[in-house]
Amino acid sequence: MNENLFASFITPTMMGLPIVILIILFPNILFPSSNRLINNRLVSFQQWLIQLVLKQMMAMHNQKGRTWSLMLISLIMFIGSTNLLGLLPHSFTPTTQLSMNLGMAIPLWAGAVITGFRHKTKASLAHFLPQGTPIPLIPMLIIIETISLFIQPMALAVRLTANITAGHLLMHLIGGATLVLTSISPPTAMITFIILILLTILEFAVALIQAYVFTLLVSLYLHDNT
Repeated sequence: MNENLFASFITPTMMGLPIVILIILFPNILFPSSNRLINNRLVSFQQWLIQLVLKQMMAMHNQKGRTWSLMLISLIMFIGSTNLLGLLPHSFTPTTQLSMNLGMAIPLWAGAVITGFRHKTKASLAHFLPQGTPIPLIPMLIIIETISLFIQPMALAVRLTANITAGHLLMHLIGGATLVLTSISPPTAMITFIILILLTILEFAVALIQAYVFTLLVSLYLHDNT
Protein backbone atom coordinates (compact mmCIF):
# COMPACT_ATOMS: atom_id res chain seq x y z
CA MET A 1 0.00 0.00 0.00
CA ASN A 2 3.04 2.25 0.08
CA GLU A 3 3.01 2.42 -3.70
CA ASN A 4 2.14 5.77 -5.20
CA LEU A 5 -1.47 5.82 -6.41
CA PHE A 6 -0.43 7.41 -9.70
CA ALA A 7 2.65 5.27 -10.28
CA SER A 8 0.91 3.30 -13.04
CA PHE A 9 0.40 6.52 -15.04
CA ILE A 10 4.10 7.42 -15.16
CA THR A 11 5.63 6.95 -18.61
CA PRO A 12 7.81 3.80 -18.46
CA THR A 13 11.49 4.06 -19.36
CA MET A 14 14.25 1.62 -20.25
CA MET A 15 17.85 2.66 -19.66
CA GLY A 16 16.60 6.19 -19.14
CA LEU A 17 14.77 6.30 -22.49
CA PRO A 18 10.96 6.41 -22.74
CA ILE A 19 9.51 3.32 -24.41
CA VAL A 20 6.02 4.72 -24.92
CA ILE A 21 6.49 4.61 -28.71
CA LEU A 22 7.06 0.84 -28.56
CA ILE A 23 3.95 0.49 -26.40
CA ILE A 24 1.89 2.50 -28.90
CA LEU A 25 3.11 0.32 -31.78
CA PHE A 26 2.44 -2.94 -29.93
CA PRO A 27 -1.35 -3.14 -30.68
CA ASN A 28 -0.53 -3.58 -34.38
CA ILE A 29 0.43 -7.17 -33.58
CA LEU A 30 -3.18 -7.89 -32.59
CA PHE A 31 -4.47 -7.22 -36.11
CA PRO A 32 -2.48 -9.45 -38.47
CA SER A 33 -3.04 -9.25 -42.21
CA SER A 34 -3.57 -12.65 -43.78
CA ASN A 35 -2.51 -13.48 -47.33
CA ARG A 36 -4.34 -16.79 -47.39
CA LEU A 37 -7.29 -17.51 -49.63
CA ILE A 38 -9.35 -18.68 -46.65
CA ASN A 39 -8.76 -16.86 -43.36
CA ASN A 40 -8.92 -18.45 -39.93
CA ARG A 41 -11.74 -17.74 -37.50
CA LEU A 42 -9.92 -14.94 -35.65
CA VAL A 43 -9.08 -12.94 -38.78
CA SER A 44 -12.55 -13.56 -40.21
CA PHE A 45 -14.17 -12.32 -36.98
CA GLN A 46 -11.94 -9.22 -36.94
CA GLN A 47 -12.80 -8.39 -40.55
CA TRP A 48 -16.51 -8.91 -39.92
CA LEU A 49 -16.44 -6.67 -36.85
CA ILE A 50 -14.48 -3.96 -38.66
CA GLN A 51 -16.91 -3.99 -41.59
CA LEU A 52 -19.88 -3.82 -39.20
CA VAL A 53 -18.52 -0.80 -37.31
CA LEU A 54 -17.40 0.91 -40.50
CA LYS A 55 -20.79 0.42 -42.18
CA GLN A 56 -22.61 1.88 -39.19
CA MET A 57 -20.24 4.84 -38.88
CA MET A 58 -20.17 5.73 -42.58
CA ALA A 59 -23.95 5.47 -43.10
CA MET A 60 -24.51 9.19 -42.43
CA HIS A 61 -21.60 10.46 -44.56
CA ASN A 62 -21.59 11.57 -48.17
CA GLN A 63 -18.96 10.53 -50.71
CA LYS A 64 -16.46 13.12 -49.49
CA GLY A 65 -16.83 12.10 -45.86
CA ARG A 66 -16.35 8.42 -46.69
CA THR A 67 -12.81 9.14 -47.81
CA TRP A 68 -12.01 9.31 -44.08
CA SER A 69 -13.18 5.72 -43.50
CA LEU A 70 -9.67 4.23 -43.24
CA MET A 71 -8.60 6.94 -40.80
CA LEU A 72 -11.66 6.47 -38.57
CA ILE A 73 -11.54 2.67 -38.46
CA SER A 74 -7.80 2.79 -37.70
CA LEU A 75 -8.52 5.26 -34.91
CA ILE A 76 -11.17 3.13 -33.20
CA MET A 77 -9.02 -0.01 -33.52
CA PHE A 78 -5.99 1.75 -32.03
CA ILE A 79 -7.83 3.33 -29.09
CA GLY A 80 -9.82 0.18 -28.33
CA SER A 81 -6.82 -2.16 -28.41
CA THR A 82 -4.70 0.27 -26.38
CA ASN A 83 -7.39 0.59 -23.71
CA LEU A 84 -7.81 -3.18 -23.49
CA LEU A 85 -4.07 -3.82 -23.24
CA GLY A 86 -3.90 -1.22 -20.47
CA LEU A 87 -6.14 -3.41 -18.31
CA LEU A 88 -3.44 -6.08 -18.10
CA PRO A 89 -1.46 -6.18 -14.81
CA HIS A 90 1.72 -4.07 -14.68
CA SER A 91 0.94 -2.47 -18.04
CA PHE A 92 0.89 1.14 -19.20
CA THR A 93 -2.10 2.79 -20.87
CA PRO A 94 -1.06 5.59 -23.26
CA THR A 95 -4.64 6.92 -23.42
CA THR A 96 -4.38 8.02 -19.78
CA GLN A 97 -1.99 10.75 -20.96
CA LEU A 98 -3.76 13.98 -21.89
CA SER A 99 -0.90 14.98 -24.19
CA MET A 100 -1.35 11.90 -26.34
CA ASN A 101 -5.13 12.27 -26.53
CA LEU A 102 -4.73 15.90 -27.53
CA GLY A 103 -2.26 14.76 -30.16
CA MET A 104 -5.00 12.59 -31.65
CA ALA A 105 -7.93 14.99 -31.16
CA ILE A 106 -6.46 18.28 -32.42
CA PRO A 107 -5.24 17.13 -35.88
CA LEU A 108 -8.47 15.21 -36.60
CA TRP A 109 -10.65 18.12 -35.44
CA ALA A 110 -8.51 20.63 -37.38
CA GLY A 111 -8.71 18.48 -40.52
CA ALA A 112 -12.50 18.32 -40.28
CA VAL A 113 -12.85 22.07 -39.68
CA ILE A 114 -10.44 22.99 -42.48
CA THR A 115 -12.35 20.67 -44.82
CA GLY A 116 -15.55 22.48 -43.91
CA PHE A 117 -14.11 25.95 -44.50
CA ARG A 118 -12.64 24.79 -47.79
CA HIS A 119 -15.69 23.11 -49.32
CA LYS A 120 -18.61 24.65 -47.37
CA THR A 121 -17.39 28.12 -46.48
CA LYS A 122 -20.79 29.79 -46.15
CA ALA A 123 -22.31 26.95 -44.15
CA SER A 124 -19.30 26.81 -41.82
CA LEU A 125 -19.42 30.55 -41.18
CA ALA A 126 -23.17 30.35 -40.63
CA HIS A 127 -22.58 28.24 -37.52
CA PHE A 128 -21.09 31.29 -35.81
CA LEU A 129 -24.23 33.37 -36.31
CA PRO A 130 -27.61 31.58 -36.47
CA GLN A 131 -30.32 33.19 -38.54
CA GLY A 132 -32.59 35.60 -36.71
CA THR A 133 -30.08 36.60 -34.02
CA PRO A 134 -30.84 40.06 -32.50
CA ILE A 135 -28.27 42.66 -33.52
CA PRO A 136 -27.13 43.50 -29.93
CA LEU A 137 -26.31 39.82 -29.30
CA ILE A 138 -24.26 39.31 -32.46
CA PRO A 139 -20.77 40.11 -31.01
CA MET A 140 -21.34 38.01 -27.87
CA LEU A 141 -22.79 35.09 -29.81
CA ILE A 142 -19.87 35.03 -32.24
CA ILE A 143 -17.44 34.90 -29.30
CA ILE A 144 -19.40 32.08 -27.62
CA GLU A 145 -19.62 30.02 -30.82
CA THR A 146 -15.90 30.52 -31.49
CA ILE A 147 -15.01 29.33 -27.97
CA SER A 148 -17.34 26.32 -28.32
CA LEU A 149 -15.65 25.43 -31.61
CA PHE A 150 -12.12 25.56 -30.22
CA ILE A 151 -13.08 23.64 -27.08
CA GLN A 152 -14.20 20.59 -29.06
CA PRO A 153 -10.78 18.88 -29.28
CA MET A 154 -10.13 19.59 -25.61
CA ALA A 155 -13.46 17.98 -24.71
CA LEU A 156 -12.57 14.93 -26.82
CA ALA A 157 -9.20 14.45 -25.11
CA VAL A 158 -10.36 15.20 -21.56
CA ARG A 159 -13.35 12.83 -21.86
CA LEU A 160 -11.14 9.91 -22.92
CA THR A 161 -8.42 10.68 -20.36
CA ALA A 162 -10.84 11.12 -17.46
CA ASN A 163 -12.84 7.96 -18.10
CA ILE A 164 -9.82 5.69 -18.53
CA THR A 165 -7.92 7.24 -15.60
CA ALA A 166 -10.91 7.08 -13.24
CA GLY A 167 -11.47 3.41 -13.97
CA HIS A 168 -7.83 2.50 -13.36
CA LEU A 169 -7.72 4.46 -10.11
CA LEU A 170 -10.91 2.82 -8.85
CA MET A 171 -9.57 -0.65 -9.67
CA HIS A 172 -6.30 0.19 -7.91
CA LEU A 173 -8.10 1.40 -4.77
CA ILE A 174 -10.48 -1.57 -4.56
CA GLY A 175 -7.63 -4.00 -5.25
CA GLY A 176 -5.55 -2.47 -2.46
CA ALA A 177 -8.51 -2.58 -0.07
CA THR A 178 -9.12 -6.24 -0.91
CA LEU A 179 -5.48 -7.08 -0.17
CA VAL A 180 -5.60 -5.34 3.21
CA LEU A 181 -8.95 -6.86 4.22
CA THR A 182 -7.72 -10.39 3.44
CA SER A 183 -5.89 -10.59 6.78
CA ILE A 184 -8.45 -8.53 8.73
CA SER A 185 -11.85 -9.78 7.58
CA PRO A 186 -11.93 -12.54 4.92
CA PRO A 187 -15.73 -12.31 4.33
CA THR A 188 -15.46 -8.58 3.66
CA ALA A 189 -12.44 -9.20 1.46
CA MET A 190 -14.48 -11.70 -0.57
CA ILE A 191 -17.20 -9.10 -1.12
CA THR A 192 -14.70 -6.47 -2.26
CA PHE A 193 -13.06 -9.08 -4.51
CA ILE A 194 -16.40 -9.76 -6.21
CA ILE A 195 -16.88 -6.02 -6.64
CA LEU A 196 -13.40 -5.84 -8.18
CA ILE A 197 -14.25 -8.59 -10.68
CA LEU A 198 -17.49 -6.82 -11.67
CA LEU A 199 -15.62 -3.52 -12.01
CA THR A 200 -13.01 -5.18 -14.22
CA ILE A 201 -15.74 -6.48 -16.52
CA LEU A 202 -17.22 -2.98 -16.59
CA GLU A 203 -13.83 -1.50 -17.46
CA PHE A 204 -13.53 -3.84 -20.45
CA ALA A 205 -16.84 -2.43 -21.69
CA VAL A 206 -15.76 1.16 -20.93
CA ALA A 207 -12.50 0.64 -22.86
CA LEU A 208 -14.43 -0.27 -26.03
CA ILE A 209 -17.21 2.28 -25.50
CA GLN A 210 -14.76 5.16 -25.06
CA ALA A 211 -12.96 4.19 -28.26
CA TYR A 212 -16.30 4.18 -30.08
CA VAL A 213 -17.42 7.50 -28.54
CA PHE A 214 -14.14 9.24 -29.42
CA THR A 215 -14.30 8.05 -33.03
CA LEU A 216 -18.03 8.77 -33.32
CA LEU A 217 -17.58 12.37 -32.19
CA VAL A 218 -14.77 12.86 -34.71
CA SER A 219 -17.12 11.38 -37.32
CA LEU A 220 -19.87 13.82 -36.32
CA TYR A 221 -17.46 16.77 -36.59
CA LEU A 222 -16.56 15.52 -40.05
CA HIS A 223 -20.23 15.13 -41.00
CA ASP A 224 -20.93 18.74 -40.01
CA ASN A 225 -18.15 19.95 -42.30
CA THR A 226 -18.66 17.82 -45.44
